[in-house]
Amino acid sequence: MDIKQINIKAKYWTTSVFDKNTRNEVQNIIDDASVELQDRFYKDLAFGTGGMRGVMGAGTNRVNKYTLGKATQGLSNYIKLSYPDVVGKVVIAYDCRHNSDTLARTVAEVLSANGIKVYLFSELRTTPELSFAVRHLNCHAGIVLTASHNPPEYNGYKVYWTDGGQIVPPEDKEIISEINKLTFEDINFDHKNDLIELIDKEVDDAFINDSCKNGDFGVESRDKLKVVFTSLHGTSITAIPQVLEKAGYSDVTIIAEQAEPDGDFPTVKSPNPEEPEALSMAISKAEEIGADIVIGTDPDSDRLGIAVRNSKGNIELLNGNQTMLLMTKFLLDQRIKKGLNGNEFIASTIVSTPMMQKLADAYGVEIKTSLTGFKWIAKMIKDFPEQDFIGGGEESFGFMVGDFVRDKDAVTSTLLACEIAANAKANGSSFYAELLACYTQYGLYKERLVSLVKKGASGAEEIKQMMIDFKNNPLISIDGSKVVVIDDYNTSTSTDVITGKVTDIDIPNSNVLIYTTEDGTKVAARPSGTEPKIKFYISVNDALSDVSNFDNKNIALETKLDRIVSELGV
Repeated sequence: MDIKQINIKAKYWTTSVFDKNTRNEVQNIIDDASVELQDRFYKDLAFGTGGMRGVMGAGTNRVNKYTLGKATQGLSNYIKLSYPDVVGKVVIAYDCRHNSDTLARTVAEVLSANGIKVYLFSELRTTPELSFAVRHLNCHAGIVLTASHNPPEYNGYKVYWTDGGQIVPPEDKEIISEINKLTFEDINFDHKNDLIELIDKEVDDAFINDSCKNGDFGVESRDKLKVVFTSLHGTSITAIPQVLEKAGYSDVTIIAEQAEPDGDFPTVKSPNPEEPEALSMAISKAEEIGADIVIGTDPDSDRLGIAVRNSKGNIELLNGNQTMLLMTKFLLDQRIKKGLNGNEFIASTIVSTPMMQKLADAYGVEIKTSLTGFKWIAKMIKDFPEQDFIGGGEESFGFMVGDFVRDKDAVTSTLLACEIAANAKANGSSFYAELLACYTQYGLYKERLVSLVKKGASGAEEIKQMMIDFKNNPLISIDGSKVVVIDDYNTSTSTDVITGKVTDIDIPNSNVLIYTTEDGTKVAARPSGTEPKIKFYISVNDALSDVSNFDNKNIALETKLDRIVSELGV
């Protein structure tokens, strides 16, 4: 979009369609003639893998009452078209971020203005509870105001459908079509208070009970497990301590300095449990008191980071692939006690560890693999109602236990992690030792994620060109190992480089390219759907015959990853 078009869009935001504060904010940016004007108006916020997410402020490329209002108006129209003979019902939750409560209220008011019944949580709540509440309250849709682990200036808007999962085809495109028909003048802000009902304890209790029902496996000696928990200033403080207490975990230390919800996240650089720095305060406490396990969650409590004592006795942060593997294995072990009927499945994503396939093969259960994003795992559950979903996750620190929640669920996953750790400790083992045992059974796999941030319009173009170059100049080898398969999810085709045979991939199109080599090394390139990033996922592996060889093998694989990153130039 050229500067003339950007100026026209910006000047529209100084008209009477918008409130005084918005008009003044935009006019000041126009008067400054700064580059910020372009970033605010060069595009419209759109639904990605996790809904709408962006920096807060006035403009079409910002999160504000008008961009969310327009999205909500389009959603309202779609609900009324889809369910013309009933009063639509929507449940809304929000996290600890700045303006989440006021934006949630605005969204509720737009829905009510369109004659839709709204259940609005009275205070901040977790994303998994929102997903649960959609079906618990028999709603047609759900909305959560959150920007997950993004910086404090961000907020976001995720839409869920009747099954409790985030919107997927065909609903997503049909809702977007309704939104695109609208102008900002079409937003109905004339709310009806009698259609907005505040909710809290009744849904809280039901969610906590079901979380325990799905994550509690009757493990003994729970009082012997020393747990350190941090909510990183987010919503999980409203659910995880309660779930652990109800399940019988009595030795839980909560990091008080991070327990108060705060959208500034004052004690961390980023409220992202994937980052070791985010859990540093909790890990220090764990070392001080001799704790067995550390658990931290992101602001909306869908992701969790787990740190446990390694074989040297030091607290070590595990990655999402490692925790996903061990959680899924534990669930399979528990299911075997009841008896597998051959109709079960587990789930993972195309950029997660290949170990999940190895695990599925070992247990003789089906694994379904999806695009990145838990909305696709939720869709599997909806598309295969005759099958029994056991659990599954993705590399980005997300996991889902059973199907009572249809999104990443750090609440129930925290309980599951404690069950694994307590069970291992009671049997003279540990969380970490159980992981090493998996490596000897299924192979030692090690992954690394490299994210390159490219902000603004120029950054978006740069990411686009990087993907074009990555595809048009295909890798021939990676760290000396010949490329044998190229999976292009943009065209949904898999090419056998040796034979030239091309087969279809039965997964929806997505801008992802994956190379696989003779030695099982994988390199995937994928632009983020919610952040100005391009991500490179690298997986390497080796056999591990004995745990005593782990350190040497681990160092060798780490060195291999270093070489690949250098070779790729990322």
